[in-house]
Amino acid sequence: MVDRVYLRSLPSFQADLEELERAFAQLETATDWNRLRVQPLLRHVRNLEEVLDSDRFAREQARLPRGVAMFHSDLVYLRENLRELKKTLEREARATAERA
Repeated sequence: MVDRVYLRSLPSFQADLEELERAFAQLETATDWNRLRVQPLLRHVRNLEEVLDSDRFAREQARLPRGVAMFHSDLVYLRENLRELKKTLEREARATAERA
């Protein structure tokens, strides 16, 4: 179950991170959230997708269920970061609006 969820989740994580990257780029903030969190997370997701799609690791697809705990930890890590980044974006957007 987690293996299928994992494979389906990576593209949506990437899309969410790309949207966050665009949104943070429009704000003037003291912290560069794109360089600090969004871009490293995007690289992580893209790397995972690249590895899973490569010929070198094609047979790993068949063994995903054996590594469920590791894949689950990736899902939790990415979901938590996305959740917190969305909250941060809301706070930063409010602060920017108040300064304007």
